[in-house]
Amino acid sequence: MSIRHIEHDDLALFAMQLLSPEEMQAAAAHIEDCPECRQNLAEIQGNLALYASTVDMEAPRAEARERLLAQVAKEKKPAFVAAAAETELPNRSFGGRALLEEEETAPRRGIGGMIFPWLGWVLAACFLVAAGKLYFQRETMIGTLDEQRSQIAQLTNDATKAREIMDTMTDPTAMHVTLTKTPSEPVTQGRVTYVANKGMLIFEANNMEPLEPNKVYELWLIPASGSDPIPAGTFHPDEHGNASLLMPTLPKEIQAKAFGVTIENEGGSQKPTLPIIMAGV
Repeated sequence: MSIRHIEHDDLALFAMQLLSPEEMQAAAAHIEDCPECRQNLAEIQGNLALYASTVDMEAPRAEARERLLAQVAKEKKPAFVAAAAETELPNRSFGGRALLEEEETAPRRGIGGMIFPWLGWVLAACFLVAAGKLYFQRETMIGTLDEQRSQIAQLTNDATKAREIMDTMTDPTAMHVTLTKTPSEPVTQGRVTYVANKGMLIFEANNMEPLEPNKVYELWLIPASGSDPIPAGTFHPDEHGNASLLMPTLPKEIQAKAFGVTIENEGGSQKPTLPIIMAGV
C-alpha cells in the first residue's frame, strides 16, 4: 500500500513558516511520522540556509507572503485524494486537502528554481552597481591624488627657490654691488647680490628706460681673472621701469670684478654689445 507524502512546494512553505497555523500543525504531525518527508524537508532547509548565507534575508512582509502563496497556488498540481483507508497513516487533512500519493508524482523542482528565480539577477545587478560605485570612487581618488602630488611638487619647488634667495641675501660672503647710469632724472639704479662659491645671483633695478621692440636688457658678470664677460641673463622692465633677475644659471667659484648691463636683440647674446649702459664694481 502506497504512503502519501507532503508536496515539495508545501514542504518549502513549511520550512519558511509561511503556512497557516492549522496547516503547520498538520504538516508537523505528518513529518514526525514520515522519514522521507523529513529527509526532503532537511534538503529544503539546507538550500534555504545556503541562500541565506549569500544574501541578507529579512522577514517577509504580509503582502509579500500573500503574493508568494498566490504564486505557489498557480503551480499545476495533481488532484488530491482522500482515500484514508488505503494507508496505515491517519487521514490528516492539509489545508483542507488530502496528502498526495507517492505514485505518479510529478518531478519535483528545486527550491531555488521554484521560489528564487530572480535571485541571480538581483545579485548580479547589485554587484554591477557596487562595482560601478567603486570604480567611480577609485577614479576620483586617483584624480585627487594626482592633483595633490602636483601641488606638493610646486610647493616644494617654491620653497626651494625661496630658501636659495634667502641664503643668497643673507650669505656673509655675498658681494653687494650697486649699478648706476649717467646721472639723469630719474636716476636708473641696479643692485647685484652675488655669492661666488655657490654661483647664486640676485639683480634688481629701477627707473629703467623702456626698450624698442625685439630688444632686451642683458646682465654681464665680468670675471676678476680677465676672461670674457659671462652672460647672466636677460630681462624686461615693467611699465614703472622696475626689473629683476633671480637666480640665473651661473658657474660656481667665479670671482667677479664688475657687473654690467647692455641692450641686446631678443634672446640675448654671448658677447656684450657696446655701449655698456650700466656698470658697477
